[in-house]
Amino acid sequence: MAQAFDARAQQSVLASRAELALALAKQRGADAAEVGASVDQGIEVSVRLGEVETVELSRDQGIAVTVYVGQRKGSASSTDAGEDSIRATVEQALAIARYTGEDPASGLADAALMARDVPDLDVHHPWALSTEQAIELALECERAGRAVEGITQSEGATLSTGEGVRVYANSHGFIGTQKGSRHGLSCTLIAEDENGMQRDMDYTTARDPAALRAPADVGREAARKTRRRLGARRPPTGTFPVLFDPSLAGGLVGHLMGALAGGALYRQASFLCDSLGKPLFPAWFNLEERPMERGATASSPFDGDGVQTRSNRFIEQGKVASYMLSAYSARRLGMATTGNAGGARNLRIEAPLEPVEALLARMDRGVWVTELMGQGVNGVTGDYSRGASGFWVENGRVQYPIEEFTVAGNLEQMFANLTGLGNDLDTRGSIHTGSWLIDAMTVAGNQPSV
Repeated sequence: MAQAFDARAQQSVLASRAELALALAKQRGADAAEVGASVDQGIEVSVRLGEVETVELSRDQGIAVTVYVGQRKGSASSTDAGEDSIRATVEQALAIARYTGEDPASGLADAALMARDVPDLDVHHPWALSTEQAIELALECERAGRAVEGITQSEGATLSTGEGVRVYANSHGFIGTQKGSRHGLSCTLIAEDENGMQRDMDYTTARDPAALRAPADVGREAARKTRRRLGARRPPTGTFPVLFDPSLAGGLVGHLMGALAGGALYRQASFLCDSLGKPLFPAWFNLEERPMERGATASSPFDGDGVQTRSNRFIEQGKVASYMLSAYSARRLGMATTGNAGGARNLRIEAPLEPVEALLARMDRGVWVTELMGQGVNGVTGDYSRGASGFWVENGRVQYPIEEFTVAGNLEQMFANLTGLGNDLDTRGSIHTGSWLIDAMTVAGNQPSV
């Protein structure tokens, strides 16, 4: 890296800057204020066809100030964290607040809700990696993939590593700091046959570099996934069971959480308005967040309001058990915050899991989706329509790769028609899930079903 990153020292510096901003806001007449500050440093290298393409060293910092004058709110931010810049940022926030309308829901979260239990969640694992070492790991990954028979071209391999510190403070006297790290390696390859070219990729990511998969394994898996797509054709049109790969099933959970988010609910822009206590999934399905899980991707002891995070059950025995609320959205809905300013953290599904082979056998005839394209999801109605590629399944067995088709349905119906979850868990992100088998969706291919 360009220079050493002392996370402990950065925590102290950011905390003092946040305290300065709060003091300035109070001096200038703010009734309350909150400050977020962060600094991140990292390196990213990309290689292609055995040559270095890019090397990027980054160091970013920022500070954001929100002030409250009565029930008027103003926010301003800067990438310059010097004292003069902080002073100007506070003044800008106050100037904005003077011209905004009063909002009865604005203001800090209640002081009694501020985080008290702030343990080390084991999310900071720096990687003392030189640029030369990073390049060699990326080259090793691509070499392993390109060595697989049938791989004809490469879009390259990328290695990234970074660490950072964030601070949140408010005029209740709360100051929360957290340091963290994130590392990753990916590879994208191309194969070709008489029917044309196909591409696919694989990646590994972790807080701790020791948890990353070996570079050669990533390259070979990227090659395997690319080769299996050769000879793709379009599937028939009709209504079929659809199996979503784990990497895509996490997106379905993301759509669910977007519909349960307080911002969408108070705007009446969600298909799950007034859904508390109502059945949404089969009774065997439970969804929980675990923000205090050690070493996990999204662990944090406090949310974006400084509120103590806690485990929340969003789906309990198939029913909507909780919305996802910040202090502001909770006030708008006449409810209490769930400690979710900034989103949900470490979503985990509790349900019976089955081997993918068992799900395919139950499917009998249908579509296994491994890639989705487009943004055809309507959060207001729940209507879902995405371009896709994957594999055609007949008699419970994969027959051939398929592409250039659409899968469509409605999220509420899709959740209700969930018939099985795979034990092939994808744990690379903040949502851990296996494959999802949905009983019936519309598949638009090139010919009617027979």
